[in-house]
Amino acid sequence: MLDVFEKVNRDIPFNGIPWFFDHCETITPKNIERVKALGGGIAIQDRMAFQGEYFVERYGAKAGEHTPPIKRMLAEGVPVGAGTDATRVSSYNPWTSLYWMVSGRTVGGLALYPEGLSRETALELFTRGSAWFSSEQGKKGQIKVGQLADVVALSQDFFSVPEESIKWIESVLTIVDGKVVYGAGEFDDLAPPSVPVLPDWSPVSKVPGHWRQGAPMAAAVHQCSGPCGVHAHSHDKARQSKVPVSDFQGFWGAFGCSCFAF
Repeated sequence: MLDVFEKVNRDIPFNGIPWFFDHCETITPKNIERVKALGGGIAIQDRMAFQGEYFVERYGAKAGEHTPPIKRMLAEGVPVGAGTDATRVSSYNPWTSLYWMVSGRTVGGLALYPEGLSRETALELFTRGSAWFSSEQGKKGQIKVGQLADVVALSQDFFSVPEESIKWIESVLTIVDGKVVYGAGEFDDLAPPSVPVLPDWSPVSKVPGHWRQGAPMAAAVHQCSGPCGVHAHSHDKARQSKVPVSDFQGFWGAFGCSCFAF
């Protein structure tokens, strides 16, 4: 793809036209330099937060340490934005992604990176960093005079909570363009009426938000012996794998059965 972009740029120079690649989990240092030379950006998503175990099993832990090479992208000065790629890779929930970037761990608990990003850098990639990709630099992404009044009040302080608590953060007040679009708890009275879920058969209409610690299902998971009590098939393959299926509060254990992934 870069070969094509470079040829096009020679024939018809991009001249500052913003363009970017998505994901780029395994992009090489040389290709990062090529993206930079063409004035492009890289939009990363949290695929490795959910598929890190499979990647390490196939390619090894050493390869996983640089997948994706976010720090190298930033060091080269390439515009980088973060997202969830909802709903292809994961849900719209940004806190799962921020947890992965900061902790360096998958949602299943596997340590991928020797060191994660700082919380300031991770948050900046989701806010000011991503504004570049919609050509809205200086218009949004910061709490600053003259920028869009899109802000949230959070259930916990992102900068001080333990890393494991990052993935449980939620908005209790969301303001878009200066208007309240969501409120919970003490801000519930400010919230507008809920928007109907479409399509109406979506599981979102049946499940009250994301799974939380202390959810009723957590108390009942993996009480079976041998065959799975959820899907009626064997847990053996899951139990013998390297996936941390015993963490009932983590991704693999939270559904009451780990064998769905095998």
